[in-house]
Amino acid sequence: MSSNVEQVTLPQTSSDAIAPSATTTQHWVLSFSCVDQPGIVHAISGAVVDAGGNITESQQFSSDDTGRFFMRLQVLSPATRDELEATLRPVAERYEMSWKLDIVGRRIRTLLLASTAQHCVNDLLFRARGGQLPIDVPLILANHPTLSDLASFYGVPFEHKPVTGPDSKAAFEDRIREVIAEHNIELVVLARYMQILSPELCEELSGKAINIHHSFLPGFKGANPYKQAHQRGVKLIGATAHFVTTDLDEGPIIEQDVARVDHSRTPAELVALGQDEESRALRRAVTWFAENRILLDGDRTIIFQ
Repeated sequence: MSSNVEQVTLPQTSSDAIAPSATTTQHWVLSFSCVDQPGIVHAISGAVVDAGGNITESQQFSSDDTGRFFMRLQVLSPATRDELEATLRPVAERYEMSWKLDIVGRRIRTLLLASTAQHCVNDLLFRARGGQLPIDVPLILANHPTLSDLASFYGVPFEHKPVTGPDSKAAFEDRIREVIAEHNIELVVLARYMQILSPELCEELSGKAINIHHSFLPGFKGANPYKQAHQRGVKLIGATAHFVTTDLDEGPIIEQDVARVDHSRTPAELVALGQDEESRALRRAVTWFAENRILLDGDRTIIFQ
């Protein structure tokens, strides 16, 4: 039997022995999933104790649909990453877990893809600068130059590569791959990037790319969806954040938000409200991803808030 652990380059604490110490204690987050069966919680808790750890937060869920067990723990422990992994690995292998160990609050390296809309990019950068969103953004890559000034305001490098046909689209996606390798990118966010990613890139980014769009789909497709919504007299508008898959806009849903509207709203007001919903839903999705609160259960997500 073997376990699947995601490797993340992390700063490590140093300790000669796994023993409590106020100067070396690190706050860890452990998330995992496996086939549901007796003894999992007891075994993982015992491993944490063996590492001198104290569980500060614990959430779990058993899926009746897939028969899998999901858990997220936050643990204070003086163990280094190598020591903690060595203690956890026998349990992970016994239960054939897919697991990830990270440091609580670590800022994850995030690439933002953009086009011309600025509301989502602005919200993410504003929250990151204020310490409310644990991400570091080494680059904004866009197919239009529109957001160059916004990126400059936040001191984030900006790169513009137009996408006008198959060749330029392939070049843009190759640049995405280069940036991911160059900056050790852990998350790609389509912050209103209005281009369809190729099936090949979608597969490469599986579970590590988040998209945001309005929730009128499939009702109002194409240009001016808010104008269409106004003409039809919608009473709810909203946004959906989801993982990117080869099925356009049909990836596992992470977060959705809605707002009630009535006949008095103009198309411009609907756009403004919709942008607020998009920014809010995307921010939550990115936050939960960065905090290791999202686990996949087939085509849906388990989110430990």
